[in-house]
Order: sequence, then C-alpha cells, then structure tokens
Amino acid sequence: MAKIVLGMASSHAPQLAMPPEQWRSYGDRSRTQNSHWYQGKTYSFDELVDLRAESHFDQECTDDKFQARYDACQRAIKHLAQTLDTVKPDLAIILGDDQHEAFVDDNMPCISIFNGATLDDAPSDGGFAFRDPKVDNAPAERITHPGDEKLGDYLIEKFVEHEFDVARTNKIPQGRREGAVGHAFYYVYRRLMNNEVIPNIPIMVNTYFPPNVPSAMRCYNFGKVLRKAIEEWDTDKTVAIFASGGLSHTVIEEDLDNAVLEGLRNDNVKLMTDYPDVRFRAGTSEIKNWIALAGAMHGTDLKANIVDYIPCYRTEAGNGCAMGMAEWV
Repeated sequence: MAKIVLGMASSHAPQLAMPPEQWRSYGDRSRTQNSHWYQGKTYSFDELVDLRAESHFDQECTDDKFQARYDACQRAIKHLAQTLDTVKPDLAIILGDDQHEAFVDDNMPCISIFNGATLDDAPSDGGFAFRDPKVDNAPAERITHPGDEKLGDYLIEKFVEHEFDVARTNKIPQGRREGAVGHAFYYVYRRLMNNEVIPNIPIMVNTYFPPNVPSAMRCYNFGKVLRKAIEEWDTDKTVAIFASGGLSHTVIEEDLDNAVLEGLRNDNVKLMTDYPDVRFRAGTSEIKNWIALAGAMHGTDLKANIVDYIPCYRTEAGNGCAMGMAEWV
C-alpha cells in the first residue's frame, strides 16, 4: 500500500519574496480598500485603525522589524525545502486555493481534483505585488511538470465513494494564467521543490468565494478521506501532502492563528474548526487548506512541528500576512 511520509504547510503570500523595504508601500494599498474582513465582519481602514488602536501596530511597522521578519520567513522556507529534499517522496498532493486564476464565477467548483498527465508553470507578470525574481525562483519561460493521471482518477473515485461530490479537471483552465497553475501551486514548485517538481496532484479548494465554500469541518473530513484513500492505494509509492496558503490575512488575527496552530500540534479538531464560517473570509480562508492537511495527518504516525509563526504587519491597522510554516514528520 502507499504510505504518507510527509505533511507540509506554508504561507505563500507575496511578502515572502518582496524586499522588506517595499512592505510599507505595499501596505498602503490597504488604505484605499473599501472593506477589510476582521473577526467575521467588514470595516473601513479608518474603522479598523480605531478598533485596534490599543494594539499599537504602528510599532510593528519599522524597517528593522520588516527585515527581521523577512529573514525569519526565508529561514523557515529553507527548512521546509531541506526537509522535503531529505524525505524525497515519490508523489505530492497539493491542497491550495484558486483566486480567479483558473476558475471564475461562470464555473466555480467547491473542490476540484486535477487528473491530467502534465501541468504548466509560467513566468509571473508580478501583478500588484513586486517579487524579487531570484527569491521567487520563477521560471524564465513556460515549463511543464508531471501530473499523475492514475492517482487523480483513483482519488476522484474514492471521494465519490465517500459522498464528496468533487469536480475534476485534466487541464488547468485558461483563466488569467493562460492555462498555467495558480500561485498556491507554483509557490510549492518554486520555493519548496526548487523547480525539481515530482509528479503531483493539485486539489483546488474554493476557500475564497462564497456561497459554495466548504466549511472548516468539511475540509478536515476531506483530509481524513484523503489519508484513507492513499493508504488503501495498491502501490508502494511514498506520498507527501502539502497545504499552501494562510495564515490570517490581509488583516492579521493572531488569536485565531494561535488557536489553529495549537489545534494542529495536538490534533484538537475543536480548536481548528469550531468557528462560524464567516471567520474564514478573504485570505484568512486559506487556513482551511491547513485544516484539510491536519485531517490527512490524523491517524498517521507523523507529528506536527510548527517551524515558525511570523506575523508580518504592514500597517497601523494590523494589515499584513501572518506567515506560518509547519511540517509533519
């Protein structure tokens, strides 16, 4: 039977490859946004500043702290990459969200499993967030990576057997990336696999766009079925499962992050899932990919190690991205 030999979770936000001297100007975008999700409600920027004034987030937005947190992020990413290189799994399954890169509102599946033979990464245009190309490790031209058709088909069949009505795609839709994978997946290829990509199955989870978002508990149960399916797969291959995205952003909620991380450490389902779904909106919704991974790790002999938790603030309102890196080894 196949064996899960590694679990790995990482944030994938632009700040991870953005020179820290640009964090402040990047944060200025928040000042003109109409609304910001925080603890299940939306606020204007000024309302958020007033609401969180006692936290003194302006003191978190110094050049020294930007640099220290950037450096800590790079160390944690390097640690994950080294762990992956040491374990050397045969296959990877990547849980990630799609932010209108492939799927748009005319067809937005709740969960879609890729079952194609190949999939592409392509250079990024940068969009609204500059990334240092050397740090980002983006390919110079479009490149093709291996999928695994048989595993994709097998997983789809197993999830249907367990009453999950999953979508399937054997070719990444054109979207705004012209058929190349979105950032949740290319982050894993570039930063953790160093573009030496092993056969992999992207599983696209619609965390971002209600109304058809899976609940936190649904994601945890999805992970449990994923583990069962892998362990019943008639092969001797070794498998790593990745969660890409999170933690809380674009407004950082350290209380929520710390509760979820404590749940991950101790396999405490209540700490990970016992929230109204509205707590998981915008970037914070990507925590659900971690929760699905936690479900997959439940019942294995792998133990959670939180490599680092780095709240990367960029405004006095507490905007930013809470970076997390974790492994199950």
